[in-house]
Amino acid sequence: MQHSKTDTGRLILPDQLFLSAVLEGLRSSPQKTLPSRYFYDAKGSILFQQIMALPEYYLTRAEMDIFRNKTTALIDALNMKQQLHYELVELGPGDGTKTIHLLKGLLGNGFHLDYLPVDISQSALNGLTAMLQKELPGLSVIPQQGDYFVKLKALKTNHRPKIILILGSNIGNLLDAEVSEFIAQLGDSLSPGDKILLGVDLVKAKEIVLPAYSDAQGITAEFNLNLLDRINRELGADFDRRQFEHRASYEASEGIAKSYLISLVRQSVSIGSQVFHFAAGESIHTEISRKYNDEIISGILQPTNISVAAKITDSQNLFADYVLVKSGAD
Repeated sequence: MQHSKTDTGRLILPDQLFLSAVLEGLRSSPQKTLPSRYFYDAKGSILFQQIMALPEYYLTRAEMDIFRNKTTALIDALNMKQQLHYELVELGPGDGTKTIHLLKGLLGNGFHLDYLPVDISQSALNGLTAMLQKELPGLSVIPQQGDYFVKLKALKTNHRPKIILILGSNIGNLLDAEVSEFIAQLGDSLSPGDKILLGVDLVKAKEIVLPAYSDAQGITAEFNLNLLDRINRELGADFDRRQFEHRASYEASEGIAKSYLISLVRQSVSIGSQVFHFAAGESIHTEISRKYNDEIISGILQPTNISVAAKITDSQNLFADYVLVKSGAD
C-alpha cells in the first residue's frame, strides 16, 4: 500500500474504513460496487452542490416548493399544540434553506420550540447556526455535533415532544430493509406521539427521473468519476479515470435509479498489493436512489411502531414529505 507524506515527512496512513469498504466492494461477485458515502470529499461536495442547481435535478426544487409554498399545510399536518415546548431535531440539516421556511412559520404562529440540527461536521453546524441567528434571532438553536442515534438517545431523557426532520430523500440511498431498520432505531429514541417529517422522491416517469442522474453537462458523471480520483489519492490506487464512463439507469416499474462506472476496456487496477481485473463493458455499481409511493412507505414501516399520519406533496406531485408518528407505549 502506498502512503503519502506531509511536508514534515510523517506518513499519512489510508483511512482503514474507507480502504476496507473499497476492497470489499471490488471483491463483490458478480457485481463490483463502490460505497456512495465516500463521494463527498471536498471536490465531491462542491460537485453535488452544482448537481442540485441543475435544471434536470428536480428534487431540491420540488421539496423547496413544499416548504416555501405549503408551509401552513405542513404545520397543520404536524398537529402541534400551542401550550407545549417542542424540540425540532434535524438530521443532516445542510444549509437550512428549506427548514427556515418551516421555522419562520412555526415561530410566526406562536409555537414554542428549540431547533437542534445534528451533523457530524462542526463547521457545517457553525455556518447554519450563524445564518439562523441572523435570519431568526428569536429562535433557540442548539447544535448537536456527532452521531445521530447517540444524540437522539441523550435527548430522549428530557421527555419533551420531538419532531425529527429527515429531508431531501436522503434515505433513498438505502435498501428498503435498511430504511426499515433505520426508522425502527429512530423509533427507539422517540416517545409515543413524537413525529418524523420524512422527505422522499416519488416514483415517476423515466423521462423525468433519468436526466436527474445523467445530466447534459456531465456534472453527475464527474461526481461519480471523482470517487476514483479519491481512491487513487487516499488509498494509493491506480485507476485511470479515462478508461471509465458514468452510466445511469431507471425503470418506473422498479422505482430505483442506479448509477454505474463502466470499464471501457479490458484492464487491471491495483490498490496496494490487491489487483482487480475488469472486462470491457464491466460495471461498478456506485449508487442507488430509491423512489417511493404510499405502498412502498407502508411496507417499510410495517415492521416498525411508526405509522403515516399525513402526506404533503409539491405542486407537481414529484416529491412528498410524510408526517410519521410513533404509536404505542415505551
